[in-house]
Amino acid sequence: MATTKVSSEKELFGHPVGLFILFFTEMWERFSYYGMRGILVLYMATSATAIDPGLGWSSKDAVWLYGWYTMLVYIAAIPGGWVADKFLGQKKTVMLGGLLLCFGHGILAIPQDWAFFTGLFFIIVGVGGLKPNISTMVGGLYKEGDIRRDSGFTIFYIGINIGAFLASISVGLVAYYYGWHYGFGLAGIGMLIGQLVYMWGQRFLVGVGEFTGGSKVSAAEREAAKRPLNKIEKDRIIVLLISFLIIIVFFGAFEQAGGLMNLYTDAKVDRTINLLSIKEIPAAVFQSLNAGYIIIFGTLIGGFWLWWRKKGKESSSLFKMAIGTIIMGLGYVFMMFASKEASAEAFGKAAMIWVFLAYLFHTIGELCTSPVSLSFITKLAPIKYASIMMGIYFAATGFGNKLAGSIGETSQLEPYKGQMTVNKQEVLPFMTKDSIKVKNKDKKIVTIYDYPINEDKNFSIKANVYQENGKVIYKEIKSDKILNNLFALNEDKKANSSKLLDDLVGNNITESNPYHANIIFEKDKDKAQIIENKGDGENYQVSFVLEEDQSSQEYKTFLWLTIFTVSFGALLLIFLKRLKKLTHGAEEKELEGLEAEGFELADTEIKNKK
Repeated sequence: MATTKVSSEKELFGHPVGLFILFFTEMWERFSYYGMRGILVLYMATSATAIDPGLGWSSKDAVWLYGWYTMLVYIAAIPGGWVADKFLGQKKTVMLGGLLLCFGHGILAIPQDWAFFTGLFFIIVGVGGLKPNISTMVGGLYKEGDIRRDSGFTIFYIGINIGAFLASISVGLVAYYYGWHYGFGLAGIGMLIGQLVYMWGQRFLVGVGEFTGGSKVSAAEREAAKRPLNKIEKDRIIVLLISFLIIIVFFGAFEQAGGLMNLYTDAKVDRTINLLSIKEIPAAVFQSLNAGYIIIFGTLIGGFWLWWRKKGKESSSLFKMAIGTIIMGLGYVFMMFASKEASAEAFGKAAMIWVFLAYLFHTIGELCTSPVSLSFITKLAPIKYASIMMGIYFAATGFGNKLAGSIGETSQLEPYKGQMTVNKQEVLPFMTKDSIKVKNKDKKIVTIYDYPINEDKNFSIKANVYQENGKVIYKEIKSDKILNNLFALNEDKKANSSKLLDDLVGNNITESNPYHANIIFEKDKDKAQIIENKGDGENYQVSFVLEEDQSSQEYKTFLWLTIFTVSFGALLLIFLKRLKKLTHGAEEKELEGLEAEGFELADTEIKNKK
């Protein structure tokens, strides 16, 4: 068990110096995590033979892995807290977690396939060791009843969001203009800075988070462990389990940010801007909106709920969670508008304002829901099961992230796939020369002006797609030339010409009313590594989705997310009185005006999200 002995070191701005050590450590850790997360899905979904190659996965597969990754990050907090309590103490576990994070982010910066999964593994384990313990160490800096505790956590929480805000902008820009692995590398540098700050500041953390022996528990805890649960405690556990269901639903919708929202912003949002030398805002930069809104509106939302309570209005934790879920869900209404705007014309784009508004509602919903969720557990959980309930909470958060990945996965259609069937000379008329970054003989990156196929890079052709006399016709939009002789689709169960033809016939798609597709030609990744055959134009794969079908699927996903979350929040409001009865007045016992909502220990951790 980690001790809560208070550090007796000197103060800075009225707070222990150790607070600012933890502030900068967490700020840079969140910088690394959110910087990496902002480009993760985009990197996976980028062609392996693009000018700046990614993994070449489909968007569907990229979101699938994102769901598993974010789930494991949160679930890892359970063993991370257990290791601190039973073996190392919080301080040493944070140190170990930080070192593993530095190692993981450093590996991700290596442009090799093996480094990708290895880096993610170390990041998962590292976050599990650092996150559940560093926030608790902040509490250990203050004596019981110290009035500075709430403001200390406020300062700490600001650091969390500053790190997340700066990361999404800087890492997103670096990855966009210099390459994915430079972005991963910048995130790793941020983590290294945070680790160095933590190591340097150990002298200001003396006595905080130390290990005192895993078997030491208080007399009250021993007595509570032996006593069976009474009726009140059983009822409160029921309410907690229902609140965990809310958490799963909330984060299943909220955590589309790094997956579906990220992919949609990249593909369907007009991000052009004329600001200094920046002509287009990278999609990953939009991930900064959530943290930026929290910095702007966090205090305002907390102040509103305090004013609301003083007015004698309903302000229970369950009420706030329900309202937050509804507001967050309504944010997807703006994404529905974006989808309608983008699909109004072939290969259309939606205005950025829809994304700004969606993230605004998502953040307001988060500020209503997240700051009370962990605090709610501390109010209702019996001492006997306090740790178990906290562990279940982290698991629920993880399952919510996995649900988010599954929902995002269903929003992405399986692409039709095939092979290019002509030689290079026959396809050259359908492409244009472009500036391409390549490695010269000295393995230095240089920019040349050439056809992509001469450098084994991928290229695409925008086409009208329709059915005519029982055949699928592909016609280039720009030249009106037939493209059918350029490629042939695979005849398999997942994506074949029969399935495509049935879709076109079923929707009465003709030459006068065509569907559209951006047909991507991509060199086989392994063949592209053979320098001797460079530019031969062979071994090109073809893939595409029908733009109209993809837009329809995304619109349905946004609609479903809106209906499901709003309905779930409304259902919670309907049963609010009954659920409050099961709490047996746990929240009513708090002294009016003393509950610093949004700034308790549990509040500051914000479900360990930030």
